[in-house]
Amino acid sequence: MPITELLERNARQYPNEVSLVEINPDIQEKRRVTWRDYELIESSPLCHYRREITWHVFDEKANRFAQLLLSRGIRKGDKVAILLMNCLEWLPIYFGILKTGALAVPLNFRYAPDEIEYCLNLAEVDVLVFGPEFIGRVEEIADRISQNRLLFYVGGDCPSFAEDYDKLTANCASLAPGIPLTDEDDAAIYFSSGTTGFPKAILHNHESLMHSCKVEQKHHGQTKEDIFLCIPPLYHTGAKMHWFGSLISAGKAVLLKGVSPHTILETVSNEKCTIVWLLVPWAQDILLELDSGKLKLEDYHLEQWRLMHIGAQPVPQSLIRRWKEYFPKHQYDTNYGLSESIGPGCVHLGVENIHKVGAIGVAGYGWETKIIDSEGNEVPQGEVGELAVKGPGVMTCYYNDKEATDEVLHGDWLYTGDMAEMDEDGFIYLVDRKKDVIISGGENIYPVQIENFLSKHDAIKDVAVIGLQDDRLGEIAAAIIELKPDMLCTEEEIETFCKALPRYKRPRKIFFADVPRNPTGKIEKPKLRKMYQSENLVDAQNRG
Repeated sequence: MPITELLERNARQYPNEVSLVEINPDIQEKRRVTWRDYELIESSPLCHYRREITWHVFDEKANRFAQLLLSRGIRKGDKVAILLMNCLEWLPIYFGILKTGALAVPLNFRYAPDEIEYCLNLAEVDVLVFGPEFIGRVEEIADRISQNRLLFYVGGDCPSFAEDYDKLTANCASLAPGIPLTDEDDAAIYFSSGTTGFPKAILHNHESLMHSCKVEQKHHGQTKEDIFLCIPPLYHTGAKMHWFGSLISAGKAVLLKGVSPHTILETVSNEKCTIVWLLVPWAQDILLELDSGKLKLEDYHLEQWRLMHIGAQPVPQSLIRRWKEYFPKHQYDTNYGLSESIGPGCVHLGVENIHKVGAIGVAGYGWETKIIDSEGNEVPQGEVGELAVKGPGVMTCYYNDKEATDEVLHGDWLYTGDMAEMDEDGFIYLVDRKKDVIISGGENIYPVQIENFLSKHDAIKDVAVIGLQDDRLGEIAAAIIELKPDMLCTEEEIETFCKALPRYKRPRKIFFADVPRNPTGKIEKPKLRKMYQSENLVDAQNRG
């Protein structure tokens, strides 16, 4: 069934129960303020900005936006883009779009003006909904993008080149539009990370979204009593699809703006969160603060927190070992996925398999997997090949890009571009991105393996390994190492540590610097390659 029916069911069965909470620690309020839909609740002289809505209000707001879109001529198959930071309006807007039969098109909040314009044109977007953080970027391209599309603004002080979302929807009916939808209808367009240039538009139907709900609930056993803490950006399939577990179970979710260790634990404590999805850097920061004594677990109420799971990147075994020392009762899971497979869950570890930490896991609920060679044949167990997945969450296509679609869709199978291997128990281990493999002197070097090894060093907080051009070997491995606060380390110490690796896998270059990651926690390796390749060339010229 279409995913909109889950929202309508929750509004009927649990109209007065809280569906969403927004917390922003950067805004402080000194008074209690209430109005028709929202409430700021003061719990201390300077409390965090907090808003909440019930399932009834959630559905009503979605209906109002749907009615606005319909009144402006938006019809089934049209596209509506969302350019918002995480906020209480985000999900009602998303579902309002779906209720019209139009496609929701979330945009990365880091996009520059030219990327915003590119994505709007690629997806053939008819409406752009944006927030206050993006006024400058949208204004820069407003003359061009407003010629053939509507611009709605969410927030106070609406700019002159857009229309005020709040005022417009307040005058719209709150009745469901009643547009018939099927599982096969197109539902959303998400964008790839754009690691090889401008992003590709990924088209999903309602069946994909609905299957994501089922996968999340099946893997993590979510019930109505669970409270999910959502920190990553909702534009990305990862955060959205994990929240779908709250939708299908009618559980409350908390949208937190802020990733400091104290803010995360304070929110878990105050909101009684039971499930938290973290990215590796955030988990590392929490552990560092606990190790230093800046955070004390006894200052928070965390007994109800039952599950911590991580996705979006390989997880060092040492991180989970340390996590379990502080949180011995926590269930743990890791999820693998990509936007082309509607986000996390096509492969997952499973809370019962913590003894296999290091693996990304086994095929998820309703999914099939195989590891293949360059000809599409399955490789023997233990050999490295490309991971392929098959299931109801595979994308329909790359929108308006048949050539790119044909490269990754082969029948019902999606070729992920990730290199992996399977152990004797059937657990899959991610080796690296196909395009990130370093070929040095004819040998394949997989950066993730070196990163996992280096992460065991006591002084290292984060590490990225990339390939740099080399006249003699073709490429060499370079390690960019981010040290823990107040820790010192030298190149010679790292070189000595790496003697435990085979010689061809040892990094030939070592740089001490911060490791850049995107909002979903993935290392920005194209940026690092561009940055350090120039340094490598200068160094080579000096040697010459």
